[in-house]
Amino acid sequence: MACTRGALIVLEGVDKAGKTTQCKRLLEALRRSGRPAEMMRFPDRTTAIGQLISAYLEKKSDLEDHTVHLLFSANRWELVPLMRKKLEQGITLIVDRYAFSGVAFTSAKPGFCLDWCMKADVGLPKPDLVMFLQLSPAEASLRGQFGEERYETGVFQSVVQQRFEELRKDSSINWQVIDASQSVEDVHKNITTHSLNTVDTAHNLPLGELWK
Repeated sequence: MACTRGALIVLEGVDKAGKTTQCKRLLEALRRSGRPAEMMRFPDRTTAIGQLISAYLEKKSDLEDHTVHLLFSANRWELVPLMRKKLEQGITLIVDRYAFSGVAFTSAKPGFCLDWCMKADVGLPKPDLVMFLQLSPAEASLRGQFGEERYETGVFQSVVQQRFEELRKDSSINWQVIDASQSVEDVHKNITTHSLNTVDTAHNLPLGELWK
């Protein structure tokens, strides 16, 4: 019997690049086209681990940096059984941030390297497509509510951007860079085109494991 799994599609980028808006629009587009799809967002702040992360991001608590990184990773791992189940049911998952954000943000802090930061997420379900919404930190800082959460400073976001560029050198991942400074509609069209192609080809491919 042919494999009919859903695709795992991830949107990444610096804060305020428009990921959440585009995830929601992509979800609607896929459903309109008759392709079953659901959206997930990391960190998932509804779980017990997610609530610890949420308090930290909102500057309501302080946590040691290694601890924070491992909590973000644990938050992804606790949802892996659900992710696998949905994908096996033929549902495409549109994910707002994934392990790449975890690695980029932690490795942007002093004293952390990409290699250590990647280890906790080795073996997660591997995305079929990662779209990076490219937006300069200067442009991002002009968008609504920038600066309300812990990592939303221009200097830090610039380093995060550099870490994402290093991660994108990994040819085993299907990265697509999207110019997020375009209109919302143009960005949406670009994302939808890449996504439809991925959904239609993922059916026949086994689900891989990240960074293995």
